[in-house]
Parts: sequence; C-alpha cells; structure tokens
Amino acid sequence: MNKLLLTGLLFLSGPFYANAQETIDIDSNYANGHYLQRLDFFKKMPNQKKEIVFVGNSITEGGKWQELIPNKHVINRGISGDVTYGILARLDEILASKPLKIFLLSGINDMKRGTPNEVILANYLRMIKKIKAESPATQVYFQSVLPVNIPMLPKSYEKLSNSKILALNEGLKALCNTYKLRYVDLHAVFANQDGALKKELSIDGLHLRSAAYILWADYLKKEHLL
Repeated sequence: MNKLLLTGLLFLSGPFYANAQETIDIDSNYANGHYLQRLDFFKKMPNQKKEIVFVGNSITEGGKWQELIPNKHVINRGISGDVTYGILARLDEILASKPLKIFLLSGINDMKRGTPNEVILANYLRMIKKIKAESPATQVYFQSVLPVNIPMLPKSYEKLSNSKILALNEGLKALCNTYKLRYVDLHAVFANQDGALKKELSIDGLHLRSAAYILWADYLKKEHLL
C-alpha cells in the first residue's frame, strides 16, 4: 500500500484535474502467485521478429489471440488480476523483442481497488515514456477500457461504474492525442444503448464470452490495425 500525493499527477485538464492536494492510499500490489508464474513463463519464451503483443489483465489473458489472428506473430501477455503497476513492472520483458505492435488494455482492476483515474493515467504516461525510450519503433495502441454490466457484477466489483470508465477513457484518448498514439475505441463495440456491457457478451458483467473476442479481433481488422 502506497501513500500518494495527487498533486504530482496532474498532467491533464478538465475532469482529470484535482483542485486540491490530497494524500490517498493506493493499493499498488501486483506480484501474486499467478503473476509471478506467468511472468516466469513469458521470460522463458523465445523472442520473435515483428511480434504483435496483447498486454493486459484477465480480459486479455482470456483471448485466443493466435487463433483469432492467424499467420502473424501474435503474443498473449495478459495476466489475470494485473493492474497498471504490474504492467509497468514487466515492461522490460514485453519490450525485449522490440515488438512491432503493442495493444494495451488495463485499468479496470486498478479501479476495482479504488485507485483514482489520475493515478491510472499517470501510470499509462510512465508506460508511454518507457516504450518510446526503449523501443521507439514499436506502434502503441491504447484500447479503451470496456464497459461493465452493473447488475451482473460480483460484489467485489462494486467500486466500478460506467461513468468512471468513460472518464478514464477520455483521459486515455487525451494521452493518445498528446503523444501521437492510436486510441482504439472498443467501448463502442461492446456497449449497449445504455452504455453498459452487452449481457450476451459477458459471463459476469465484466469478463467476456468467446463470441466477444471474435468481435474484438474483427474490429481491429476492420480498422486495419493488424
């Protein structure tokens, strides 16, 4: 648990700007057993040329990316339960191959812990700077955080809301505009007319059914991102 002074994180304006200093407790833990096991596995895998790397949490880990996107060096670097702090800590492994593309989706588990959007976005900014410094030729795609379906969610996710998710996505879009990255609006693909995750695409209001991954991959192809 870290104590963080939010004043030092104010790099965006509008709804992402905190008007006063505030010291808050941040749960930045990430190195649980599953994380360490997955990271150990990743480090033992050979690097390939022109890797397309999907990075994120359980939503990313659940995708059969090699089957969805055949004939390319597609790598799954999702870790269930991961947060932006955990991704920052393992960027060296991800960047070791100097990948062609990185598709990143993270933030929902941070939000589950009550981490403010300002902190999540600050971690994204740290990722941008590290990637640009260590693998400047890598194309980076920030995928929007997906909507949730509140009535379906387990109680452990009670801190989530679609309004917070939309605000975080606006911050991600602003970062992409500032640093010339591509913002991928997956939110629009998966949201119903009320802005919630479509019930038929989810098993619990957050995690995705297999059909959702097909929609995801098809959208990336339609946008000529793969």
